[in-house]
Amino acid sequence: MIQNEGGIFLLFSTISFIYYFLAAVLLLYFIVPFKCKNLVLLAASLFFYFYGEPIYTLLMIATILSSYIHGLLIDKFRGTVWSKVFLWSSVVTSIGALGFFKYSDFFISNVNSIFKTEFSLLGLALPIGISFYTFQTLSYTIDVYRDEAKVQKSPIRLATYVALFPQLIAGPIVRYTTVEEELSHRTHSFENFGAGVTRFIIGLSKKVLIADTLGGLANTMHAMEDATVVGYWMYAVAISLQLYFDFSGYSDMAIGLGKIFGFHFLENFNYPFISKSIAEFWRRWHMSLGTWFRDYVYIPMGGNRVSQGRWFFNILTVWFLTGFWHGADWTFIIWGLYFAAFLLLEKFVLNKVFAKLPKFVSHIYVVIAILISFVIFSGNGLSGAMADLGNMFGAGGIAFWSGETGYYLGSYGVVLATAILGATPLVKTVVLKIKENRIGSLVCDILEPVFVVVMLLVVTAYFVDGSFSPFLYFRF
Repeated sequence: MIQNEGGIFLLFSTISFIYYFLAAVLLLYFIVPFKCKNLVLLAASLFFYFYGEPIYTLLMIATILSSYIHGLLIDKFRGTVWSKVFLWSSVVTSIGALGFFKYSDFFISNVNSIFKTEFSLLGLALPIGISFYTFQTLSYTIDVYRDEAKVQKSPIRLATYVALFPQLIAGPIVRYTTVEEELSHRTHSFENFGAGVTRFIIGLSKKVLIADTLGGLANTMHAMEDATVVGYWMYAVAISLQLYFDFSGYSDMAIGLGKIFGFHFLENFNYPFISKSIAEFWRRWHMSLGTWFRDYVYIPMGGNRVSQGRWFFNILTVWFLTGFWHGADWTFIIWGLYFAAFLLLEKFVLNKVFAKLPKFVSHIYVVIAILISFVIFSGNGLSGAMADLGNMFGAGGIAFWSGETGYYLGSYGVVLATAILGATPLVKTVVLKIKENRIGSLVCDILEPVFVVVMLLVVTAYFVDGSFSPFLYFRF
């Protein structure tokens, strides 16, 4: 469990969640008839959220009720102007709640800074997961309006979709259309259950064994009094890989839990660090967010089927919003616009240049650009981020190398090598190649459950030792 501003929150990476909460939910879920399964999941999900956010649970319920009512009204008045009125009402209501709770103090502080006013900050705690479930409810009402999804007349089913605890507080952003049929008809099997358990434990291991260890390295290198250029590049590598294994690990756990309960969520990561361009990176990183902005913001604005000036505006708007979605701080906005700049450069300059060069050159370019981006992303405000970037390039005359830097590089060398290898599809490719052979497939079938059990035991040992931390994306 972890203490946040709203209360004590259950984490996937805790004994309390795995051995008490999840075990009880699974037992109850599989003994009740199908018509009661959504009710069990909804009750469990509301308890899961209420345990950490007792007050803000009411906000989530209000958001669900608003989406449910708006969906009915959009469908009832389909073909009339009132359908669009109710669509915009749902958008304004959802975005308004997100803006109020997440961005009020950001706007107030900037107004105070610009106009020298002294408006008091509201000091609101950020409701956990509000960015994720808001986008899910918006996808529902928008798709109903577009006639791409049938209106959901059962409030229990819609509430189950929004509140489903596997993906409630840190994604991936699950579209209503993805699980529309499974809310009413889904199948359960030992095969899916086993695959779900395996995926969950792999994600759990990525988070606890790799991401948390890299987090320790990142904190150590960032806090060193005798900073070095190499030390700051180690920080950049550690924080970038920590973000990847933390968030992709959570996504693996969510997808695995979904499969256990009969849902099939779409993939959220596809080895982004092997990309040869920033555009490709964003087709592989946090895919549920990227496709959400593409389908609900970029394309409705005209996409690239507009004048060049308007296209520039569309790109800048989408990436401004992508950055701002991550948090109420200028570092996130700069981070989003940083990617917009690279996408424009690739479109008009870089793609032509890299087409004439060996592929590894473009890969190195992407890796360096991504490392820099996540230093900005993780910075303590703009000034902190700029100071970190300056140190990466030797600003202020800091040393290039030190014995202390070498000590930490040696101490964390194995986990860094493991993380770099794990960020590529090499291991997966080798396993699939082995499985092509009948004997190899049999060996893998025997070793896989052993490996999964061993990983669970190792992770549990970390839990007992208290060596874990909250998911980074909880703050978004």
